[in-house]
Amino acid sequence: MKNIETLCCEAKSASHSLAVTESNKKDHFLSILADWLIGHQDKIIHENEKDIADGRANALSDALIDRLTLTSKRIEGMSDDLRHVISLPDPVGEIFEEQTGQQGMKIRKQRVPLGVLAVIYESRPNVTIDVAALAIKSGNAIILRGGKETICSNQVLVEGIHASLRKAGLPQDAVQFISEPDRDHVKELLKMHHYVDMLIPRGGAGLHNYCRENSTIPVITGGIGICHLFVDKSADIAQSINVIRNAKIQRPTVCNALDTVLVHKAVAEKLIPGLIQTLKQDGVSFRLNPAAMAFISGSNSAMVSPAGEGDFYTEWLSLVLGIKVVEDVNQAIVHIASHSTHHSDGILTMDSANAEKFTALVDSAAVYVNASTRFTDGSQLGLGAEVAISTQRLHARGPMALRELTTYKWVIEGDYTVRI
Repeated sequence: MKNIETLCCEAKSASHSLAVTESNKKDHFLSILADWLIGHQDKIIHENEKDIADGRANALSDALIDRLTLTSKRIEGMSDDLRHVISLPDPVGEIFEEQTGQQGMKIRKQRVPLGVLAVIYESRPNVTIDVAALAIKSGNAIILRGGKETICSNQVLVEGIHASLRKAGLPQDAVQFISEPDRDHVKELLKMHHYVDMLIPRGGAGLHNYCRENSTIPVITGGIGICHLFVDKSADIAQSINVIRNAKIQRPTVCNALDTVLVHKAVAEKLIPGLIQTLKQDGVSFRLNPAAMAFISGSNSAMVSPAGEGDFYTEWLSLVLGIKVVEDVNQAIVHIASHSTHHSDGILTMDSANAEKFTALVDSAAVYVNASTRFTDGSQLGLGAEVAISTQRLHARGPMALRELTTYKWVIEGDYTVRI
């Protein structure tokens, strides 16, 4: 592997040519890569199976095994996402906020790439394809550092990316890959602010904290989701159970899966037994606060236990669901404020005033009214894919896709104009 500074320097050089690359050439690369994924499924799955075997040998959790697993269906989904990205408008060069200024000067903002992105991520090899595609489409070079648990999968995917770049006539150096898992490489990367314009860690709180504390590069954090749904007293109970079930079990190992249900005390007796009866058939177990435990009896007591001290601060990433009875929408908002990671939180209600209050006061990247939290996803929100789900305020929030990977510059046109 190249040393880190060389790798970053090459990415910086490639970013200059990418910034002015025509849209059709970038889209041609995405089309080639989409075809490559379909044509090399057997090879990808073969390498991925090595990672799965190593993961099981190293006692990785079922959640992590699910995250790193690539199936034919998932690979086809990755290819479809690439084709959707092709259909999206290229943000680079977009002109907005035009005005006529002093002495007749023409003033505008014009969208430009950020430059060089570095993404450190764990467990999910599909991220390799997603972030490389979005980076190239938005005119950015990228440095990838996946986890050691996905090294075989990532190696083959990067081979495909490089082959597709060459075939499309784009610089291979635009996508760099740190192939050695030594953490010292990450430590060195975090100091490469002369070359790298933005750092995005995708992983657990430990990785986020390490990057924030050690990086000289601007850091975008996100992807940790302690997600809530509040069932208001006016909610349709049957439909609420259906939404909660989807948010919990549709894919429980991801950051937008549901972790805690907050239940208005007026509907707790009606909702909680039915919710538990339904979801325990899917293998869900439950952690309840004392007020919620009061509604548990008989057959519903199986797979139910009192919530521990830290349970409502836990991102489960598994078939575990917290349930808490609250007084009203105000108490639900207070609970979310103190327990949420500002990822995805929602309300199930027929009361428009409560919906409006909830969306105004809940400070999360994605706030839902009568919908599953599972939609916090670049593909689901029409972005094709995302580099990360940002849960902070700068420079973007929620799924970061093409437009979020750009900044802008002011362009001012005069007629040999001087300031008076």
